[in-house]
Amino acid sequence: MELRGPGGWDEAYALAREFVSQLTLPEKVNLTTGTGNQADLCTGNTGSVPRLGFRHICLQDGPNGVRYTDLNSMYVSGITAAASFSRDLWRRRGYALGAEFRDKGIDVQLGPVVGPLGRDPAGGRNWEGFSPDPYLSGVAVAETVIGTQDAGVVASVKHYILNEQEHFRGGISSNLDDKTMHELYLWPFADSVRAGVGSVMCSYNRINGTYACESSQVLNYLLKNELSFQGFVVSDWGAQHSGIYSSLSGLDMAMPGDGVLNKYGTHWGGALTEAVLNDTIPQWRLDDMAIRVMAAFYKVRRDETRVDINYSSWVNTTTGYRYFAAKMGNTTVNQHVAVQGDHGELIREIAAKGTVLLKNVNDALPLKKPSSIAVIGEDAQDNPDGPNACVDRICNTGTLAVGWGSATAEFPYLVAPATALQKRTEADGTAFANVKSNWDLAAARAAASNASVAIIFANSNAGEGYDTFDGNFGDRKNLTLWNGGDELIAAVTSVNPNTVVVIHSVGPVLIDHIKTNPNVTAILWAGLPGQESGNSLVDVLYGDVNPQGRTPFTWGKASGDWGITTLVNSTTNLPDQDFSEGVFIDYRYFDQKEIEPSWEFGFGLSYTIFTYSYLEIKATNTTGYKPGLGETPPAPTFGTIDKNATSALTPPNFQKIPKFIYPWLNSTDLPISGNMSLPEGSQDGSPQPMLPAGGAPGGNPGLYETVFTYLSHGGPNEPKVVLRGFDEVVLAPGEAKENWVVTEFEKKVYVGASSRDFKLEGVLPITSL
Repeated sequence: MELRGPGGWDEAYALAREFVSQLTLPEKVNLTTGTGNQADLCTGNTGSVPRLGFRHICLQDGPNGVRYTDLNSMYVSGITAAASFSRDLWRRRGYALGAEFRDKGIDVQLGPVVGPLGRDPAGGRNWEGFSPDPYLSGVAVAETVIGTQDAGVVASVKHYILNEQEHFRGGISSNLDDKTMHELYLWPFADSVRAGVGSVMCSYNRINGTYACESSQVLNYLLKNELSFQGFVVSDWGAQHSGIYSSLSGLDMAMPGDGVLNKYGTHWGGALTEAVLNDTIPQWRLDDMAIRVMAAFYKVRRDETRVDINYSSWVNTTTGYRYFAAKMGNTTVNQHVAVQGDHGELIREIAAKGTVLLKNVNDALPLKKPSSIAVIGEDAQDNPDGPNACVDRICNTGTLAVGWGSATAEFPYLVAPATALQKRTEADGTAFANVKSNWDLAAARAAASNASVAIIFANSNAGEGYDTFDGNFGDRKNLTLWNGGDELIAAVTSVNPNTVVVIHSVGPVLIDHIKTNPNVTAILWAGLPGQESGNSLVDVLYGDVNPQGRTPFTWGKASGDWGITTLVNSTTNLPDQDFSEGVFIDYRYFDQKEIEPSWEFGFGLSYTIFTYSYLEIKATNTTGYKPGLGETPPAPTFGTIDKNATSALTPPNFQKIPKFIYPWLNSTDLPISGNMSLPEGSQDGSPQPMLPAGGAPGGNPGLYETVFTYLSHGGPNEPKVVLRGFDEVVLAPGEAKENWVVTEFEKKVYVGASSRDFKLEGVLPITSL
């Protein structure tokens, strides 16, 4: 269909059409198909168009830094950045990340993350994203996307959609209703579309029984039609399960190109060329795929900002194989280009402002040059083998600054809390003791008993499910502190009445017993702070930075408080998981069930007292919601495809690289297109009805303003409150079978410090519907 959209898409599409119109059939296929796992320098590589001087597209992890390279930064994790509730910091973080990817020669950053949203507090990859609240995640991802793409790199928001746990992620079916899909899980993706995101990565899991990367409902219907997404959909690595079906369902780029990683077969490549030649896949669909890829490329000005790829994902030496899978092309592959700039200062600022002060009694904090400090716990220390000793950070030795998996990068350095605290105490003339082991309780008690303040460090880790650490298959086995953290805290508090507890964790942990311990005078959640961990923490402990962090999730008192259980056992690798809780996750569930949390969503103390006064609600005449009516234009084609199969054969005398995926045919003996089950209407390029929820070009209009403004929809099946900012909606219901509606129940607006601490309230005026 004719694609449309604001924010630079019109010009980008004009350039993309001009480029794609010049391409042959194999060249168009080359833009859509990865060349194979480890086939070239980047994590993901498309084919190239040498005839037009177009280098292959380079895709690289991840959301927290440039993976598999050196001289780059390790950023604050998404969930810790979210705790800052700062649009400015989110955008600056996105820009700095984008600049590092750009200067390594990368075209597409595989991030940011809003899937998982965080349905399950034990979910292994929650820390990569922002929050289980869709509004907070939506604002954070939008700012991140804008920042990243302003730097000249395509952002690929992931994992679309409902990839909410790591166990069985390759086949689990997340089953849910339409209301839950729209009001929770689709919401932040919609915000990324409004922000102009260039790419969306589809996930490994199934959705209501169909794999995400071949779900026409999810890709064509929701993302491309309803949200009016203009960019390209790329598969997660190995998440493509079919060729023709995935193409017609809305997948635009297959990564890394292999049907199964390292098996060096492909669903596309020459097979896609063949499918177009025998008319199983219409030319308009292939053109749509190629144009979406190139439109995203032009939208972020990659034609102006590109530099040569100056690293290899597969070796860290200066020289090595260019084509690593084939063990060919020995040359200079790593130029060791430094891209960090002064980003350490930004990382330090975000980490400090994302630190949440959960408890502070007896003026324990900020510290005021105490006479002596005892720093206790392995989580305060350096890893003796270095911060990058464990591949993809799959371990828990020393201080925890990032989770594990593909979202990680190499630390250029890691400032451990003990190091930063020792430096500060030396400057202040404070006596300093450091106990490095969690298990030497006698030493911990001895140091604590002689200190005016004891600072204990404890953590809880998680990561991606391709590897297991200490029995944690990505998802956490439980929500308790690791490495005997509870026992360590009990030992220290038994002898020191002024104990400060610092938690580094991927999400909530069960520490209500620590909260109520009278000898624990302060608790800080420092999240996953990245490379400036110790410096940012010292800034908060000593009051150089006033705590502004608010917890982006709810802290329960018991593991059952969230009402969600990770599915860890199944008789099949294709289990079903019903999202029967609907929209009631995190604080919505706590409110619905009237469960008292340890700390509610949005909670955070400060060294300053704030007051709230005067809430005024005004009705504003908006332009109104305009549902998509009528039909789309017919699907266009660009350029003329030579239907003679001979033109798509491997060029004469071309020397193929082994294990490298090409777009050419090996034979002109093409099979006839047979009968197969395909998505309904997927081969039809005629005008199609516009979905009523689609709204304005580029996605539904955004109608929200301020963090910590909550809205009550008032209905019996609605959450008590939801974070919205200021949400004003005018709808025209009843114009289709499915549409957005405003219910008749009274709508209340609350302004406050957290999801349970409301200072002001008012009634939202709703005019006649």
